[in-house]
Amino acid sequence: MKKLMLGNEAIALGAYEAGVRVGSAYPGTPSTEIIENLSIFDEVYTEWAPNEKVALEVGIGAAIAGARALVAMKHVGVNVAADPLFTVSYTGVNAGLVIITADDPAMHSSQNEQDNRGYARMAKVPMLEPSDSQEAKDLIKQAFDISEEFDTPVFIRITTRLAHSQSLVSSGTVQRLELKPYVKNPSKYVMLPANARARHLQVDARGKKLETYSENFPFNQVIDGDPSFGIITSGVVYQYAREAFPQASFLKLGMTHPLPRKMIEDFVKTRQRVYVIEELEPIIEQEIKSWGLNVVGKDIFPRTGEFSSELIRSVISGQPIVSRQPISGLPGRPPVMCAGCPHRGVFFELSRIKATVSGDIGCYTLGALPPLSSMDACVCMGASIGMALGMEKARGREFARRLVAVIGDSTFIHSGITPLIDMVYNGGTSTIIILDNSTTAMTGHQHHPGTGQRVSGEPAPRLDLEKLLRAIGIEDLHIIDPLDSKQTRKVLKEAMASDKLSVIISRRPCVLLTPAEEGYYEIDEQICTNCKVCVRLGCPAIQSTDEKVMINAPLCMTCDFCAQICPIDAIQKRGS
Repeated sequence: MKKLMLGNEAIALGAYEAGVRVGSAYPGTPSTEIIENLSIFDEVYTEWAPNEKVALEVGIGAAIAGARALVAMKHVGVNVAADPLFTVSYTGVNAGLVIITADDPAMHSSQNEQDNRGYARMAKVPMLEPSDSQEAKDLIKQAFDISEEFDTPVFIRITTRLAHSQSLVSSGTVQRLELKPYVKNPSKYVMLPANARARHLQVDARGKKLETYSENFPFNQVIDGDPSFGIITSGVVYQYAREAFPQASFLKLGMTHPLPRKMIEDFVKTRQRVYVIEELEPIIEQEIKSWGLNVVGKDIFPRTGEFSSELIRSVISGQPIVSRQPISGLPGRPPVMCAGCPHRGVFFELSRIKATVSGDIGCYTLGALPPLSSMDACVCMGASIGMALGMEKARGREFARRLVAVIGDSTFIHSGITPLIDMVYNGGTSTIIILDNSTTAMTGHQHHPGTGQRVSGEPAPRLDLEKLLRAIGIEDLHIIDPLDSKQTRKVLKEAMASDKLSVIISRRPCVLLTPAEEGYYEIDEQICTNCKVCVRLGCPAIQSTDEKVMINAPLCMTCDFCAQICPIDAIQKRGS
């Protein structure tokens, strides 16, 4: 029986059918649903790790111990996991180890659009790329077999469109695999320099074997068509290209590292003109051209953004894209914090005092957008605290009096603890705000070590942030309710004026996890002077025209913050 499945659902099913025993990840769009779907299978141990490096280390340990392991992360997560990645390429595995990298062309939910096929080449591990949900499921099984046959971790690269698009999937037989025997083998698994030198030779020998294997890899397929018009592509881009030019000949690559050289040479030499179509970097194209083959690629195709069938058709045919006209009269929909979001109170106060704010990755990154406009810089997970220390050391104590670093609870656990230790150790005096909304909200409310629950929902020890902060040397520690305007402003001013490093925990659960109180807030038109202070909150429930400001009652979450900041008490609660 066939069933419509997201690519991420299919990967989870494929891992289960392949006999995976351990799954670890840190949630990150577009990869999050993989572990969520894998967690429904009782036979598989699944976890949310504190970050991607830890997730991969858990997977490595499981694989060495004899259990097939799946590790999933978004593309920037591989940057975090790169340290163990490059060395597990040397150690190899015992049972299979498969790493999912979910890339995000066009940056739908990411700070960059790096192409992680480059990691496969640098780390010298095979890279597979499915083109639809069925192939995603099937390639998972193939990847585990390759991992064990060639003693290597294996990458599977998906992109946002494959992760979050549905296509038909046929379920298969579940493999009931015994644990592989564990044998103590320090020369293989202990990467002292002498051992690593010997293992590096094994990696190079493995690479040559994989090159031969790729020539007969069943997911590298030639689809015959017009011999004058050939297309080499991989992943979901194959679907776009096939839709744009169904008559073309195709070489669809399911393994993009190492490439099947002879197969590609034969394809190119028997077609009059060949295009290499790949999103982002010319990884395939450059290698093909290095062999002296004549193909057309990034000299006509863009190196940024997502592709589509319309774009491919336009680039090759030279015809302009027929634009889809938007429905006239509809306003733009920029991303905003939810009505009632507890982060809004903090950012409003930061904006009001004109603080310099070093930001981080999470829902709260939206504090950078108008009308709050209260974030100066944001680079990657956990960077806000280290950046604040660098700013302070560059510009001095007086600058630090206006300097605040903001970071979420999940992000702090992910990679904020270490830079805070650095700040304590090296005498930083800035103010740190941990925006604790009791979840990993941005990716869909996943648990983390501070929530007291595991991915399965079962109870777990809850990380006590206050005790942790005290243990690493934080003396000036405050807990606030971010929707208490007076308290937030008072504590923030005191902390910023202090000569000590100050940490504020802004604690209130995500509004989407807590039911709203009954009733709603309303603006009394007889009192309102249209000063629009409340509009500066950027709350989607507050709507403004030139003539008046009103609150859309069905959107109001009764958080009360707008009523607190109204200078003339024109906002009152209605209903019980």
